[in-house]
Amino acid sequence: MASTFDDSKSDLMEQAERRFAANVGQDSWSIRQKLALTCRALFDRGHDSGLAGQITARAEAPGTYYTQRLGLGFDEITQDNLLLVDEDLNVLQGEGMANPANRFHSWIYRVRPDVQCIVHTHPFHVAALSMLETPLVISHMDTTPLYDDCAFLPTWPGVPVGNEEGEIISQALGDKKAILLAHHGQIVAGASVEEACSLAVLIERAAALQLAAMAAGTIKELPERLAREAHDWTLLPNRSVANFAYYARRALAGHPDAIT
Repeated sequence: MASTFDDSKSDLMEQAERRFAANVGQDSWSIRQKLALTCRALFDRGHDSGLAGQITARAEAPGTYYTQRLGLGFDEITQDNLLLVDEDLNVLQGEGMANPANRFHSWIYRVRPDVQCIVHTHPFHVAALSMLETPLVISHMDTTPLYDDCAFLPTWPGVPVGNEEGEIISQALGDKKAILLAHHGQIVAGASVEEACSLAVLIERAAALQLAAMAAGTIKELPERLAREAHDWTLLPNRSVANFAYYARRALAGHPDAIT
């Protein structure tokens, strides 16, 4: 006999969150493996742009992080060819060099201790929206993890290889989970690799939806209270873990060489 039909929405959400915690466990992948799987998952979703873009994650030692080797595309990244670098981009482990644009990652990590993984890419719809110098608009339930959590840098500071760009980008990002960079692309600053991967998938979908909606008419705003509720609900850590597990399974099916 059903016993929950008189429960409030908040009660049902609390029950569901407890069940999520009990049924969605952490995986056994290493940080390197998660990064490699993220690269492959995002490649499959149109985030590749030649050799542009970087994906990094904090490593075990303070002031160090993992990143891909300059010269390799996202579809070529494996757990074994990732580099370990310091904040000055000196390679501590691995062969080759890091992308000089990783400098702004160092700036973000330095000012945002909550950030564990950064995804910077130039996917098609994000890049197209950035050309309009228009902020990202969240107006669909699926993309509410980014509601009021995506900053906007309206001016292009040039190729982001200097400390000036690192300071500008990290300040513009502020305490948000993501930022749209005019005439450039997007950055996601996640509390975990799983969260960063999930939000990177979503920001490209949000940009595609926005461009389609703008072409058809005027985008309507979400009710703020409900949008914030949806943001907090869909950004629960266990949901990011579940999302990432799905993306990882798909990536492994198409790219079994990502994990060695």
